[in-house]
Amino acid sequence: MAKSQLMEEVRNTLRVHHYSLRTERIYLHWIRRYILYHNKRHPREMGEKEISGFLTFLAVNKHVSASTQNQALSALLFLYKRVLKLEIDWIDDVVRAKRKKNLPVVLTRTQVHQLLSCVSGRKQLLARLLYGTGMRLMEGVRLRIQDINFEYRTITIRGGKGNKDRTTILPDSLITDLEQQIAYTRTLYQQDRDNNSPGVELPFALERKYPNAGKEWPWQWVFPSKKHSTDPRSKIVRRHHIYEKNLQRNIKEAVRELGFSQRVTTHTLRHCFATHLLEDGYDIRTIQQLLGHKDVKTTMIYTHVVNKGAMGVKSPIDRS
Repeated sequence: MAKSQLMEEVRNTLRVHHYSLRTERIYLHWIRRYILYHNKRHPREMGEKEISGFLTFLAVNKHVSASTQNQALSALLFLYKRVLKLEIDWIDDVVRAKRKKNLPVVLTRTQVHQLLSCVSGRKQLLARLLYGTGMRLMEGVRLRIQDINFEYRTITIRGGKGNKDRTTILPDSLITDLEQQIAYTRTLYQQDRDNNSPGVELPFALERKYPNAGKEWPWQWVFPSKKHSTDPRSKIVRRHHIYEKNLQRNIKEAVRELGFSQRVTTHTLRHCFATHLLEDGYDIRTIQQLLGHKDVKTTMIYTHVVNKGAMGVKSPIDRS
């Protein structure tokens, strides 16, 4: 199998298994680098020694983080297991790099409101939604009309991390602005229907099963882009959701303007959501469900941020 054929096979297998476009690009990147590092040898001719050598090169020569090193390993394991379908005993014994456990950056409530006030327009609503619901950035930009239930005050997040669905809260304070945003979306939707534009992208094989569903109102993006763009997979020119990097840039500019010393990103708003709920007395299991964490141990990190649980120690100097 030639290199170009191999990469096409990797791409097709990723899509069969419903991996996101971002993961597809990342995996293809690491597989290409692996092959080039070993002078374009075919992966079938290589094994544990070559994988370990490549990962060592990334860590020692390129100084990549443990998470980046593990990302490269995941791509290679996918290649050998899912694409080449090689049943090799050693493949599950390749050791992953141990990630350093850092406490999440959390802003005070005052800082959060200062940050949100520095973001304007639709991007501010999206930022408020991330803080008010605990959603990840891509979960927010990929929201569809049918995912918001105003009556029950809930938002359904579909295909989140691990391709899992979950439900989170719809904050009362965002309802009016969300209704206005959806009214704006309706005008763009009507323009597209009047122009007989292609429907929005649908998840996985739904577009083949229901070819007209992308033109139906429930499937439209809550935060649509103002302009049409080319779908990177199908090459169809249609309306996509807003570009996530626009909000990321706005947050970065706002942090610089406010002079915050912490390293703040859009994901920081998710950390703030969880920590502030914990401060308000909500139980850890409820927060786990809202965040969509598989293991409650992942959620427990926020107890350390607010000095609760095992870390709830009062210094003796404060008692004097």
